[in-house]
Amino acid sequence: MRITLAMDTSSYVLGVAVLIDGQVAADVTTHIKKNHSLRLMPAISTVLEELNIEPKQLSTIVAAIGPGSYTGVRIGVTTAKTLAWTLGIPLVGVSSLELMAQQGRYFEGLISPIIDARRHRVYTSLYKNENGEIVQHGEEKLIELNDWLDELVQKDQPVLFTGADVSLHMEVIQEKLGELAHFAPPVMQLPRPAELASLGEKKEPVGDVHSLVPNYLQLSEAEAKWQEAQGTRGKADE
Repeated sequence: MRITLAMDTSSYVLGVAVLIDGQVAADVTTHIKKNHSLRLMPAISTVLEELNIEPKQLSTIVAAIGPGSYTGVRIGVTTAKTLAWTLGIPLVGVSSLELMAQQGRYFEGLISPIIDARRHRVYTSLYKNENGEIVQHGEEKLIELNDWLDELVQKDQPVLFTGADVSLHMEVIQEKLGELAHFAPPVMQLPRPAELASLGEKKEPVGDVHSLVPNYLQLSEAEAKWQEAQGTRGKADE
């Protein structure tokens, strides 16, 4: 019996899922502004208890590795690494953007998952449905939203925007792309942890649990300020 546990805390969404031999046994999602560090392990424990699964029975652990919330990504990845190392079981990391792009599996056009990065910037990439599989067609990036929309206009193709943060930018997107812009219905915008588990089962586990690192795509605000201060100080010393 193959049992896969997946967890996602890369945004305000907290997701925990369990697949048993490829079938969804549990899929729990919340979308509230509450501390993931206090809620993730209790959520995992509750799900496993309800399924009568002991942690040692798990076959694989899958974690969303970002990009997204700096703190959220760190909590999910650290929890997954700790469990995998303690239990001695394989660990898989999956891009948060790749997970969000799965909402467009039956969309005929481009797929652009959007995660708000504040200051008019977004984390995004480009995907496309190819024979029922979501294939990446560009690198993940942190980019000014207007610059990204200008790139999409040049492609002159329908674009499906996915993710809970799309609603924050819908007006600008529609203004730029017009009829080329499409949006997943609100009830389908949140990433599904069961989908995360399924993606993880198709990927190779990391060779060393400790080698799995979050994909922040940018420094935390504290790190950026520290480096800026160091750079300024260094120039003053020259």
